[in-house]
Amino acid sequence: MRGVPAALAAALLLLGAPPAPAGDRLGVVWHPARPRVGDVAWLHVKDVPDGASVEGSVGGRPLAFFPYAGGQAALVGLDLDLPPGAPAWRVAVLEAGRAPRAARGRIQVRRRAFPVERLTLPRAMVDLDPATEERAAAEGRRLGAVYRTITPERLWRGRFTRPVGGTEPGTGFGARRIINGQPRAPHSGTDYAAPRGTPAVAANAGRVALVADFFFPGRLVVLDHGLGLHTLYFHLDSVTVAEGERVERGQTLGAVGATGRATGPHLHFGALVAGARIDPAALLGLALLD
Repeated sequence: MRGVPAALAAALLLLGAPPAPAGDRLGVVWHPARPRVGDVAWLHVKDVPDGASVEGSVGGRPLAFFPYAGGQAALVGLDLDLPPGAPAWRVAVLEAGRAPRAARGRIQVRRRAFPVERLTLPRAMVDLDPATEERAAAEGRRLGAVYRTITPERLWRGRFTRPVGGTEPGTGFGARRIINGQPRAPHSGTDYAAPRGTPAVAANAGRVALVADFFFPGRLVVLDHGLGLHTLYFHLDSVTVAEGERVERGQTLGAVGATGRATGPHLHFGALVAGARIDPAALLGLALLD
C-alpha cells in the first residue's frame, strides 16, 4: 500500500477493498453529508468519462444514475421508517477496455423526531367493512405497483416547485397518527391547507402515471418523474390531466378538494424515490440544479 496514508489503507481493508491507484480513485460526494431519516439525498460521482456507465447501491438498494456536472449523480431516498444508522454504499464506474473503478463506504443517517397526531373521524372511515377493506387493499397494491416502476429516462429538470400557491409550509410529514384512539401508519406526505378549487400544480416535469378515485386518498394524480421518482397529489376535487400525458413544472393537474378520507379541503403532497417515502420539503429544497 505504498503511497496510501496508513489510516486510509486501514479503512479500505476494513471495507474489504484494496486501495486503487491514485489516478483511478473515484471522487464521490454526498449531499447532504449527514442526511436525516425521511430525507432525499444525492450523491455525485465526479469525472465520469463519456460512454462510461455508473452503478451502485445504498443499503443494498440499487441507484439510478444520470449525467450531471461532468460526472453522474443519483437520488437516494431515506424512507421515513428507516432506522437511523450507517447503511453501506458502493459505486462503480464501468468503462470499455478498462478495469472497473469502485468506491464504497457508509453514510451516517441521523435520527429524526416525528410528531404524534390524534384525529377523530367518522367510524365508517376507520373501521372498514370487509368489502371496503378489500377495496382499500387492492387500491394500495395498485399504488405500490406504480411506485415500484423505474422509468429509465430522467424527466425532471431544475428546482421543484410548491404544488399549491402561497408561502405557508406544508405540515404533517412522518406524523405518527392515532385515529379514534387506534395507532395507524405514519403520514407519508405533507398537507397544504387550501380552499376547495385552488389549483394543484406539477412540482416538476414528468408523465402522468395514474389518475384514480380511491377510498383513502380520494381523487388523485401520481406523476412519474423518471428514475424511480414519483410525486403524489391526493384529495383532489377535480383532475384536468389524463394518464400517459406529459406535463411541465407548474402545469395545473386539478383542483384542491376533500375527497377520500379527509377532514376538510387540503392537498396531500407526497414523494417517493424507488418506493422510499421522503419528506416533500426536502424535495422542494433539493440543491441539484441543471
